[in-house]
Amino acid sequence: MANPILRRPNVECATGLSRSSIYAKLDPSSPYYDASFPKPIKLGKRAVGWREADISAWLESRTTGAA
Repeated sequence: MANPILRRPNVECATGLSRSSIYAKLDPSSPYYDASFPKPIKLGKRAVGWREADISAWLESRTTGAA
């Protein structure tokens, strides 16, 4: 079964987060750092993507814990 790679604009749509919010969640020095947010994978020199399954799992963890 394929595990599609989402590029940043698709991650923004899926999560509702802006570009800066996504990168703030990935930056340990940011007050908005979230260790549970999926790490990107390198696709090329200047290209990254996220596994769709990782983003979906992160979203699920956010909705189940908020009840």
